Amino acid sequence: MGSTEPPAGQPDFTGPVVQVTFDGLLFDMDGTIIDSTAAVVKHWETVGSEIGVEPEVILETSHGRRSLDILKILAPEKANWEYVRHMEGLLPKLHGDDAVEIPGARALLQDLISRNAPWAIVTSGTIPLVTGWLAVLGLPHPEHLITAESVENGKPDPACYLLGRSRLGLTAEDKQVLVLEDSPAGIRSGKAAGCKVLGLATSHTVEQVVEAGPDWVLKDLASVRLVPNDAEGGGGVTLEFRNLLKTA
Repeated sequence: MGSTEPPAGQPDFTGPVVQVTFDGLLFDMDGTIIDSTAAVVKHWETVGSEIGVEPEVILETSHGRRSLDILKILAPEKANWEYVRHMEGLLPKLHGDDAVEIPGARALLQDLISRNAPWAIVTSGTIPLVTGWLAVLGLPHPEHLITAESVENGKPDPACYLLGRSRLGLTAEDKQVLVLEDSPAGIRSGKAAGCKVLGLATSHTVEQVVEAGPDWVLKDLASVRLVPNDAEGGGGVTLEFRNLLKTA
């Protein structure tokens, strides 16, 4: 019989099954619900040519952070909402075929909706970008949407996730809120907002995700499912995590 252990040096996603109950969920967008990496690369190549910066330089620091904040550093003259909203709005229109769903994302969102569970999207993207991707991929639009324009400071600042908690009415310290994130900046933002964080190894290395300090790490959302929580009187949302990263 062959060994079930991963090859030496490879992440070990064979951790035990865990069930945890939360009062609400806050989803990042890119890298958590969708993977638009190919589209974003093309997008920043175009923007890089406009502002005279190599796209590789932009891509090194852009994931999980607002375009406005990147432009403040690389091209301050372009760091305004009019330019950012325009260029991000073009991304789904020009590169819609280059985005795919993160495995398990659609099913999880549909389950949450069917059970009237509280959830929101908290993203570093602008409204034109997020609504464009949701439309292109036919994904459900949340009742609550926190975007780049919603806060003064973007991730890793906790402002966006604090606002997400507020929109769901879950600001009290005893309320358990789960943030689902893929970027180190987003993971740190969620933790700083007092949330539990599920880190997804979809856009960064497992080492980078772990270093940011999430509570759990999975490959994607295919290993997450809602389970009945009748024993708790129907309160909250109970999630089951399978195939967790083994950290010890």
